[in-house]
Amino acid sequence: MSGAAVQARQTTTADAPERAADARDKMICKRFVRTGSLVAGYRTCKTKWEWERERENLRQQSISDSCRDRANGGALCS
Repeated sequence: MSGAAVQARQTTTADAPERAADARDKMICKRFVRTGSLVAGYRTCKTKWEWERERENLRQQSISDSCRDRANGGALCS
């Protein structure tokens, strides 16, 4: 392999982790409609990592909350 080909290959390999890190930092904006309105809305922008973290937190909260017996003081399901 020529020296230029080896250097090009090393550059490509070295940049790969950097591109992967950038994917988590990519800004994603979502539009939401306000409750009770057909037109009024708002836009929220977060990084991909923040959206994933929020989704996971909501998922964990709904799992733990769905197995509580509210009639008996919040005792966990058995």
